[in-house]
Amino acid sequence: MAAVTSTSLASRLSTPKAAAPSHSYSPATQFSGLRRSFSNLDYSPQPLFSPNLRISSPRKPCRGIVAMAGSGKFFVGGNWKCNGTKDSIGKLVSDLNSAKLEADVDVVVAPPFVYLDQVRNSLTDRIEISAQNSWVGKGGAFTGEISVEQLKDIGCNWVILGHSERRHVIGEDDQFIGKKAAYALGQGLKVIACIGELLQEREAGKTFEVCFQQMKAFADAVPSWDDVVVAYEPVWAIGTGKVATPQQAQEVHVAVRDWLKKNVSDEVASKTRIIYGGSVNGSNCAELAKQEDIDGFLVGGASLKGPEFAVIVNSVTSKKVAA
Repeated sequence: MAAVTSTSLASRLSTPKAAAPSHSYSPATQFSGLRRSFSNLDYSPQPLFSPNLRISSPRKPCRGIVAMAGSGKFFVGGNWKCNGTKDSIGKLVSDLNSAKLEADVDVVVAPPFVYLDQVRNSLTDRIEISAQNSWVGKGGAFTGEISVEQLKDIGCNWVILGHSERRHVIGEDDQFIGKKAAYALGQGLKVIACIGELLQEREAGKTFEVCFQQMKAFADAVPSWDDVVVAYEPVWAIGTGKVATPQQAQEVHVAVRDWLKKNVSDEVASKTRIIYGGSVNGSNCAELAKQEDIDGFLVGGASLKGPEFAVIVNSVTSKKVAA
């Protein structure tokens, strides 16, 4: 029943945004599962995932890194979810403080709300702090919620919005999540905007349809993409031990980037970092990082292990130009 109640609340609060920007959007009938035809993408029928998938517009590599379609810095976030105690988080922070991390990576961790202040006061400044959720507007009589203003007050720089557990367990809908993102950005908090399909949606060939609908809800609401990182997390891969193959992940990432190009702008498509999440660990991160449109990771369980999280951060070396 909790999910039904939350959905109702989200629906009531997801009123249309006044003077929302207009974005062209192709209806679902124009999709053919994962094989949507883009005029400027080279999709060949064999093999199923073409190694030549890429947007044809030219991009300049940055910071001596190759195989990176976007122009932004590699980004790795750790979502600690509802895990940890004062002691275990103290140990994790100690491990992170002593880890050797590559310099050309933005690193962010998202502790549970009750430990945000503890982590903020003990974690190295090398790593930024994120919340796992925030309220859709200014604080007030909203029991159990955390406002953007409160997060900024304790030193948070980021917030994760649209995570599948918020969508499918709590019942938040696309428009409600878009409103939350718009409010957070308007108050100066950066946003990790999550998208991704359920297993049955992938099996029904609706991966692009679902991801583009979720992207449209963000695009219709956010005032700017300057402080947004998009995280593609196939729901069937989150916490299951299953992981999308590098080619599967790349295919969705390049399509999302192309959606931004067509529906927002070339500049936003190039600058916006699109990161992958879904059972990322120290063993599979290097191969995933080699994909051109994977600009980093949002890490779940493996982010609770300091040394392994450091390996994932340092997988940026997979993109570096060989000496």
